[in-house]
Amino acid sequence: MENFFLFVVMSVLLIILPGPDTAIATKNTLSAGRVGGFKTILGTFCAILIHTIAAVVGLSAIIVKFAFLFSVFKYVGAVYLVYLGVRTIWALRNNKAENVMDDTSSNKYKNQSHFKQGFLTNMLNPKVAVFFLTFLPQFVDPGTSTIGPFLLMGVTYAVLTAIWFVLYIYLVDQISAFMKRPRTTTVIESITGLVLIGFGVKLALEKGSE
Repeated sequence: MENFFLFVVMSVLLIILPGPDTAIATKNTLSAGRVGGFKTILGTFCAILIHTIAAVVGLSAIIVKFAFLFSVFKYVGAVYLVYLGVRTIWALRNNKAENVMDDTSSNKYKNQSHFKQGFLTNMLNPKVAVFFLTFLPQFVDPGTSTIGPFLLMGVTYAVLTAIWFVLYIYLVDQISAFMKRPRTTTVIESITGLVLIGFGVKLALEKGSE
């Protein structure tokens, strides 16, 4: 493959841009600490690996090519993001956010869904499939097999994503004393909820391939 170093640099720049994965990782780190954040990122990591395999076997191409399948994934993903955003804001309204932080047994139960949230947030976003099909081919030698290079780049992207979010979660956790103040938590959780809803609406309005 061509320009692997350039691929790594471009991937890092894309990964650090805030998106739905960042929003859900922030939310779960604030509510359940590092454990919640790491479970969320593990879900994101697994979803990226599945997107990689899908790109290799051509499933992503089918989703992008056929407008109906693209729309199905798009709207399911959009609804899920909006659901997470509304649930976050609703929890604040009912003063559940602070109770979750103080209740160990509640945290243990809540952590069970963090992996699923991270996984579904990434997996149900068809723009990730589009990204793999439009971004990865730019770094493959013309006329050669794409299986090996696609696997290498997909795994590399997943690992870089995991590394970035581990560092990000540690940072959020380190300043959690400030971020978990009732007033700060309310502001951050409200913004996170609105961001998730915004990403969901944006995804729903995204046009598929013609």
